[in-house]
Amino acid sequence: MGLRIGDTAPDFEAQTTEGPISFHEWIGDSWAVLFSHPKDFTPVCTTELGYMAKVKPEFDKRNVKIIGLSVDSTSDHELWAKDIEETQGEAPNYPIAGDPDFSISKAFGMLPAEVSGDPKQRTPADNQTVRNVFVIAPDKTIKLILVYPMTTGRNFDEVLRVIDSLQLTAKHKVATPVNWKQGEDVIIAGSVSDDDAKEIFGEWDSPKPYIRIVPQPDSDLAKV
Repeated sequence: MGLRIGDTAPDFEAQTTEGPISFHEWIGDSWAVLFSHPKDFTPVCTTELGYMAKVKPEFDKRNVKIIGLSVDSTSDHELWAKDIEETQGEAPNYPIAGDPDFSISKAFGMLPAEVSGDPKQRTPADNQTVRNVFVIAPDKTIKLILVYPMTTGRNFDEVLRVIDSLQLTAKHKVATPVNWKQGEDVIIAGSVSDDDAKEIFGEWDSPKPYIRIVPQPDSDLAKV
């Protein structure tokens, strides 16, 4: 069985471009984004790693740590970082974990258990399923899983949008509607009775009995 939303993210120890880490300890009381790559020196991933470096301050505002992972060694990651800086204008300013024995990719369900051998003998296509984004909460549970094909660059602005929703809805009894962005109206959670909703929210707009729309409650991000 693969990982699902609500599962505890696998803990692991790894060498990274910023030294050894124990994953759960490294997350600490923060949120985290783990995003994976099938191989170093791949073109789409190069653009993604550079963009993440540029938008890292936005993740910092949200108390979110970033970590990349690629099925190669950290020595290769360090060489790749120079290419990323040269072509994208920013070098990675967050750790990138090595996974030369595939153990992390297997633990997260991105590669089959039977995969083995020298990672340098494998092509990006062999590892094409190592193109995931995991958003992990401070309690170490997985809150979002995205899986991208090799030919489509990831939308990390969307990941930030989802994190805004996750953090808001973890604090308040609301859900966010389609295409919601920070500051827009939200929906009272279905688990809240009308009586309780009156105490918490007062009045609301209700085009249907099961859709109760209210202004977004204050968020910590709005105060930054």
